[in-house]
Amino acid sequence: MASITQIPDEQAVLRTRDLSVYYGESRAVRDISIAIPANQAIAFIGPSGCGKSTLLRCFNRMNDLVPGARIEGEVTYRGPNLYAPGVDPVEVRRRIGMVFQKPNPFPKSIYENIAFGPRINGYRGDMDALVERSLRQAALWDEVKDRLDSSALALSGGQQQRLCIARALAVEPEIVLMDEPASALDPIATQKIEDLIYHLKQDYTVIIVTHNMQQAARVSDMTAFLYMGELVEYGPTQGLFTSPREERTEAYITGRFG
Repeated sequence: MASITQIPDEQAVLRTRDLSVYYGESRAVRDISIAIPANQAIAFIGPSGCGKSTLLRCFNRMNDLVPGARIEGEVTYRGPNLYAPGVDPVEVRRRIGMVFQKPNPFPKSIYENIAFGPRINGYRGDMDALVERSLRQAALWDEVKDRLDSSALALSGGQQQRLCIARALAVEPEIVLMDEPASALDPIATQKIEDLIYHLKQDYTVIIVTHNMQQAARVSDMTAFLYMGELVEYGPTQGLFTSPREERTEAYITGRFG
């Protein structure tokens, strides 16, 4: 039985109940029930293939795009089930944004990368102000403010990743999902992403998948340890790393497997 910290419904922005995910006949995630509190950074850790990214993608229905994928159980966002009939997955992804492992800027200018999402969502406000605000939130404005018309593809890898974060923020989501956002970056760029996560949780709920346990310890308030598709332990990060309640958690964080 997994050790799980109980989070009251009124504090949970996302919640899964008995969630399983299948790819064809293979079950990648098994009966996971977890609650995500608002305005905190949550880290998912565990060895490769344990279901971290699959679970993350359930929160904004990205698994809908994977052929043969199906879910059982519930994923609720402030009460309603995200997988109920009639729920628009595009609207789900506007409210719950995602940043991928490899930076994926559009082959457009820096400005147009940020403006694209709000524009197709019908934004009628001051686009220049929105672009600036989004870039400032992603700690990128000072580096690019004089070249907004330049191609986003000319940015460094770390800058491209922060641009993708700014692009996700531009449509004003409540939750930002990050799947190994710093794994392809150098240490300096990684530190900038970690500093950014710390500041973002003032305004957003951030859920990050990471293989780097030190990174999880640095940036997250809560940590979930997954193993072989199951949620083994979930609770405050400091407690999970210093005095885990489950033997498998201790074995993983002390390097005995993984």
